[in-house]
Amino acid sequence: MDNSGSHMSRIVFASISTAFVLFWSAASFSAEQFGTADEAKAMLERGVTALKANQADALRQFNNKNDKQFHDRDLYIFCFKISDGTFTAYQSDVMLGVDVRELKMQEDPIGQRAYDAVATAPEGTVVSIEYNFPKAGTKKMVPKQSIEERVGDQACGVTYFK
Repeated sequence: MDNSGSHMSRIVFASISTAFVLFWSAASFSAEQFGTADEAKAMLERGVTALKANQADALRQFNNKNDKQFHDRDLYIFCFKISDGTFTAYQSDVMLGVDVRELKMQEDPIGQRAYDAVATAPEGTVVSIEYNFPKAGTKKMVPKQSIEERVGDQACGVTYFK
Protein backbone atom coordinates (compact mmCIF):
# COMPACT_ATOMS: atom_id res chain seq x y z
CA MET A 1 0.00 0.00 0.00
CA ASP A 2 1.39 3.43 -1.00
CA ASN A 3 0.90 6.13 1.67
CA SER A 4 3.08 8.72 -0.08
CA GLY A 5 0.06 10.90 -1.00
CA SER A 6 -1.21 10.90 2.57
CA HIS A 7 2.28 11.57 3.92
CA MET A 8 2.73 14.48 1.49
CA SER A 9 -0.64 15.97 2.52
CA ARG A 10 0.40 15.89 6.18
CA ILE A 11 3.70 17.64 5.37
CA VAL A 12 1.92 20.35 3.37
CA PHE A 13 -0.70 20.78 6.12
CA ALA A 14 2.01 20.97 8.81
CA SER A 15 3.96 23.54 6.78
CA ILE A 16 0.89 25.70 6.22
CA SER A 17 -0.07 25.43 9.90
CA THR A 18 3.43 26.36 11.00
CA ALA A 19 3.51 29.34 8.64
CA PHE A 20 0.14 30.52 9.94
CA VAL A 21 1.23 30.23 13.58
CA LEU A 22 4.48 32.08 12.88
CA PHE A 23 2.63 34.82 10.98
CA TRP A 24 0.02 35.16 13.72
CA SER A 25 2.71 35.27 16.43
CA ALA A 26 4.68 37.94 14.53
CA ALA A 27 1.54 40.02 14.00
CA SER A 28 0.62 39.72 17.67
CA PHE A 29 4.16 40.61 18.76
CA SER A 30 4.38 43.66 16.55
CA ALA A 31 0.98 44.90 17.74
CA GLU A 32 2.06 44.46 21.37
CA GLN A 33 5.42 46.20 21.06
CA PHE A 34 3.74 49.62 20.98
CA GLY A 35 1.64 51.14 23.72
CA THR A 36 -1.96 52.21 23.20
CA ALA A 37 -3.66 55.57 23.74
CA ASP A 38 -5.35 54.24 26.90
CA GLU A 39 -2.04 52.95 28.27
CA ALA A 40 -0.39 56.31 27.54
CA LYS A 41 -3.19 58.19 29.32
CA ALA A 42 -2.96 55.88 32.33
CA MET A 43 0.81 56.37 32.48
CA LEU A 44 0.42 60.15 32.33
CA GLU A 45 -2.13 60.02 35.16
CA ARG A 46 0.29 57.94 37.29
CA GLY A 47 3.08 60.38 36.48
CA VAL A 48 1.06 63.45 37.41
CA THR A 49 0.00 61.82 40.68
CA ALA A 50 3.63 60.98 41.49
CA LEU A 51 4.79 64.49 40.53
CA LYS A 52 2.20 66.11 42.81
CA ALA A 53 3.17 63.82 45.71
CA ASN A 54 6.94 64.42 45.49
CA GLN A 55 8.49 66.11 42.47
CA ALA A 56 12.11 65.10 43.14
CA ASP A 57 11.23 61.42 43.65
CA ALA A 58 8.92 61.41 40.63
CA LEU A 59 11.58 62.85 38.32
CA ARG A 60 14.06 60.23 39.56
CA GLN A 61 11.51 57.50 38.79
CA PHE A 62 10.76 58.96 35.34
CA ASN A 63 14.48 58.93 34.51
CA ASN A 64 14.98 55.36 35.77
CA LYS A 65 14.63 53.15 32.67
CA ASN A 66 14.07 50.11 34.93
CA ASP A 67 10.96 51.64 36.51
CA LYS A 68 8.24 49.74 34.61
CA GLN A 69 5.57 52.04 36.04
CA PHE A 70 6.89 54.86 33.82
CA HIS A 71 8.66 52.88 31.05
CA ASP A 72 6.64 50.36 29.07
CA ARG A 73 7.69 49.37 25.53
CA ASP A 74 7.65 52.66 23.58
CA LEU A 75 5.79 54.57 26.32
CA TYR A 76 7.65 56.71 28.84
CA ILE A 77 7.15 59.93 30.79
CA PHE A 78 9.02 63.03 29.67
CA CYS A 79 9.00 66.37 31.49
CA PHE A 80 10.37 69.84 30.92
CA LYS A 81 10.38 73.08 32.89
CA ILE A 82 7.96 75.65 31.61
CA SER A 83 10.18 78.46 32.90
CA ASP A 84 13.10 77.60 30.60
CA GLY A 85 11.97 74.67 28.44
CA THR A 86 14.70 72.27 29.62
CA PHE A 87 14.02 68.56 29.90
CA THR A 88 13.99 67.26 33.47
CA ALA A 89 12.90 63.72 32.52
CA TYR A 90 13.34 61.73 29.34
CA GLN A 91 14.01 58.14 28.28
CA SER A 92 17.60 59.10 27.44
CA ASP A 93 19.97 61.03 29.71
CA VAL A 94 21.33 62.77 26.61
CA MET A 95 18.19 64.93 26.45
CA LEU A 96 18.28 66.13 30.07
CA GLY A 97 18.90 69.87 30.14
CA VAL A 98 18.13 70.30 26.41
CA ASP A 99 15.51 72.94 25.59
CA VAL A 100 12.40 71.20 24.23
CA ARG A 101 11.76 74.19 21.94
CA GLU A 102 14.88 73.28 19.91
CA LEU A 103 13.50 69.89 18.80
CA LYS A 104 12.43 69.56 15.17
CA MET A 105 11.26 66.59 13.17
CA GLN A 106 12.21 67.37 9.59
CA GLU A 107 10.65 70.84 9.13
CA ASP A 108 8.11 70.44 11.97
CA PRO A 109 9.06 72.48 15.09
CA ILE A 110 7.62 69.74 17.28
CA GLY A 111 9.37 70.93 20.43
CA GLN A 112 8.07 74.47 20.12
CA ARG A 113 4.57 73.15 19.44
CA ALA A 114 4.75 70.89 22.50
CA TYR A 115 5.97 73.76 24.64
CA ASP A 116 3.34 76.22 23.35
CA ALA A 117 0.47 73.77 23.84
CA VAL A 118 1.13 73.20 27.52
CA ALA A 119 2.84 76.44 28.65
CA THR A 120 -0.31 78.52 28.28
CA ALA A 121 -2.76 75.82 29.37
CA PRO A 122 -4.28 76.04 32.84
CA GLU A 123 -2.69 73.66 35.33
CA GLY A 124 -4.37 70.25 35.27
CA THR A 125 -5.47 70.54 31.64
CA VAL A 126 -4.38 67.72 29.35
CA VAL A 127 -3.33 69.00 25.92
CA SER A 128 -2.31 67.06 22.86
CA ILE A 129 -0.41 67.55 19.65
CA GLU A 130 0.02 65.31 16.64
CA TYR A 131 3.12 64.81 14.53
CA ASN A 132 4.74 62.22 12.31
CA PHE A 133 7.58 60.03 13.54
CA PRO A 134 9.22 56.84 12.24
CA LYS A 135 8.36 53.61 14.03
CA ALA A 136 11.30 51.59 15.32
CA GLY A 137 13.00 49.65 12.55
CA THR A 138 11.46 51.70 9.74
CA LYS A 139 11.98 55.04 8.06
CA LYS A 140 8.30 55.46 7.25
CA MET A 141 6.75 58.43 9.05
CA VAL A 142 3.52 57.55 10.86
CA PRO A 143 1.12 59.58 13.04
CA LYS A 144 2.06 59.95 16.68
CA GLN A 145 0.20 61.72 19.50
CA SER A 146 1.68 63.53 22.48
CA ILE A 147 -0.45 64.14 25.56
CA GLU A 148 0.86 66.55 28.16
CA GLU A 149 -0.20 68.07 31.45
CA ARG A 150 1.16 71.01 33.41
CA VAL A 151 1.97 70.55 37.10
CA GLY A 152 3.41 73.76 38.53
CA ASP A 153 6.53 74.62 36.51
CA GLN A 154 6.73 71.09 35.04
CA ALA A 155 5.07 69.95 31.85
CA CYS A 156 4.98 66.17 31.59
CA GLY A 157 3.74 63.96 28.81
CA VAL A 158 3.63 60.61 27.09
CA THR A 159 3.65 59.90 23.36
CA TYR A 160 2.14 56.99 21.49
CA PHE A 161 1.67 55.87 17.91
CA LYS A 162 -1.86 56.32 16.60
